Amino acid sequence: MTDAPIKGPASYFPSIEKKYGRPIADWQRIVRAHYPAKHMELVAMLKTEHGLGHGHANAIVAHTLAEDKA
Repeated sequence: MTDAPIKGPASYFPSIEKKYGRPIADWQRIVRAHYPAKHMELVAMLKTEHGLGHGHANAIVAHTLAEDKA
């Protein structure tokens, strides 16, 4: 087992959950419900409709798109 620090978009997840009071899975469902929108369209949607900051919205979208591409 490793205690390596979390890197990439997932490193934002604890602060996103704390600040906005919702689990990442909820945010990912919201993103997926807006497919097939493009990355920046999804970021803009999270910012305007849900009040997320740019960095947090971008992290959720990037991680979700990467997960679904695999």
